[in-house]
Amino acid sequence: MSKRTHTTEVGSIACTDLSDLGAGKEGWLVNDPNLLCALDMHTIALANRYQTVIINWADSEGLVAKIRPELSPIASEYITAIEWLVFEEMRALAVGTSRGYFLVYDLKGDLVHRQLIHPGRILKLRVRGSRRDLTQDTAEEEVCVVMPGVLARFDGSEIQKMLQRWFQDSNSNFWDQKPKQRDSEDLENSYERLPHQLWNVSKYGPCADAAITGLMPPPLMEVQSSQRYFCAITIGEDAVISAFRLSEDRSRSLVGAILSKVVPATFSTISSLSKMIWRSEQSPKKSEPKPQSFARASPLTCLKDHPRKGERLTLSPSGSLAAITDSLGRILLLDTQALVVVRLWKGYRDASCVFMEMLVNKDAATSSAYYAPVKSDYCLCLAIHAPRKGIIEVWQMRTGPRLLTIQCAKGSKILQPTYRFGSSMASSPYVPLEVFLLNGDAGQLSVLNRSLS
Repeated sequence: MSKRTHTTEVGSIACTDLSDLGAGKEGWLVNDPNLLCALDMHTIALANRYQTVIINWADSEGLVAKIRPELSPIASEYITAIEWLVFEEMRALAVGTSRGYFLVYDLKGDLVHRQLIHPGRILKLRVRGSRRDLTQDTAEEEVCVVMPGVLARFDGSEIQKMLQRWFQDSNSNFWDQKPKQRDSEDLENSYERLPHQLWNVSKYGPCADAAITGLMPPPLMEVQSSQRYFCAITIGEDAVISAFRLSEDRSRSLVGAILSKVVPATFSTISSLSKMIWRSEQSPKKSEPKPQSFARASPLTCLKDHPRKGERLTLSPSGSLAAITDSLGRILLLDTQALVVVRLWKGYRDASCVFMEMLVNKDAATSSAYYAPVKSDYCLCLAIHAPRKGIIEVWQMRTGPRLLTIQCAKGSKILQPTYRFGSSMASSPYVPLEVFLLNGDAGQLSVLNRSLS
């Protein structure tokens, strides 16, 4: 009887250009804490502190582009986060830096956008959306920027408009003999700053990870308005789990009002005094861009359990569940609407989690090749990669059994393609949430099979 396999090899990332990132050494993919990965349906981006390599893993094209952002050597700036921005007709790579800059590059490696979010290190870039279905005409799609104690949110439509302008300008200049070269400062002023919301969520200390889970109702005594409210979950050292209600309106933030009034006046006064004192005849140096003021973030609850520390957070597609790993080797499954831990796993140190969808309907899994499974045939599951055990476990949500245990090679990492803006549940055939396994030492990329059989 042949041994049952639960993964299928789909591509390779073997490329000589990866040697700049440490490829060739045993465990290079997992041993370097500064090595970042972002997966798309056909390409993968890998980055260290100073450069990013984009590789087409689906065919033999290999290297697509190498990106070396213009980073400040004085401030020791480096790359801290990467994520894909995928639309139906456009793709771009978002990069976050240790100084709080949000950069966007096209697949040729050209800088599309540069914007300061807030002074500080960007921990993670999250792309998320609620897919449209037959009962929902619109989808909440966003890019969330996570920083220690700070959250920023860009609407997906604003990102799309910015990319459309860029690609239209690029096509119109295609026949130019001498295209104009613009540095990062010129580019930063060429387009308006992308509108976004900014919140201070540091009431319970700086966070190690965070996410906006979706819309939530306003407070009971709040005056009804057209403003929206979001729920945010943060994890960190002081509080394992914290929850906040985020207001969309900056004018309702007391901190934001104070900052918007006091900081510009103070800066203007200091600037005027310095000019009077020094009487400098040199041309004035360009000042750093100022981040916008904070909107209101109201704390809802927090869980403190010293010495437990929250480490990583993963959201389900709908945002209703969050898997949180902590420093004691435990995994907490949080209901983000009720703000209650509904499940707990122990003995998973250094684990990473991603949600996926599997065919658990036996009739759909064993039906003819002409039948295309629909969403109702799939079940939401949680894939847990335990590198110390060398296995991947797949558990059925919320309280279902363990469905699979898969052996994986040392030096492997589980990845998931980024959310595709504009995707729809009503599209046929339905594309489930998949999980990929990247073996760094072998350079092989495999996908976990959707069916248990």
